[in-house]
Amino acid sequence: MTASAGQGRAWSEQRAEVLATQERALAAARREEHEKATALIREAIGRFRAAGIDPVPLRALPYKGGGSIRTQLQGWYLKHDRSVAVDTEARYYILRVDGGLRSRLRGATPDPVDAPMVVGRGGRDGESFDLPELLQMRLEDPVRP
Repeated sequence: MTASAGQGRAWSEQRAEVLATQERALAAARREEHEKATALIREAIGRFRAAGIDPVPLRALPYKGGGSIRTQLQGWYLKHDRSVAVDTEARYYILRVDGGLRSRLRGATPDPVDAPMVVGRGGRDGESFDLPELLQMRLEDPVRP
C-alpha cells in the first residue's frame, strides 16, 4: 500500500467518524425536541379537557383527491385545515394518507410522528407556528368537526 492510499483511507475513516458523530447529535436533538413538544402537548390536553373541549373523531386527508377518510383516532386538530392533530395519548399526527379505495372503505391508520416545536417548518405553504402558540390558539379557538 502506498503512502497516499494509506492517507486516503485514514481520511475516509476520519470523515465517516465525523459524519456518524453528527448523525448521533442530530438524532439526540430530535429526541430532545420531541420530548419537549410531547410534554407541551400533554399539558395542553389537560387544559383542553379543563376548558370542556372534548376530543373528536379524527379524519385523515388523502394525498390526492377530495373528502376525508375515517380513522380510529380521537383527539384534537391543531390546524384549521385538519392536516395536523394530536390524539388523547399526546401522540402527534400528520393526517395525510393514501386515498385509495381500500382506505376509503376500511378507514386508515396514520402513524404518529415525532412532535416538533415548530409545526409546519419547511412546509410548502410557508405557514409555520411555534407549538406553544398553536396549542394556545386551539384552546381559544378549537377546530370543530
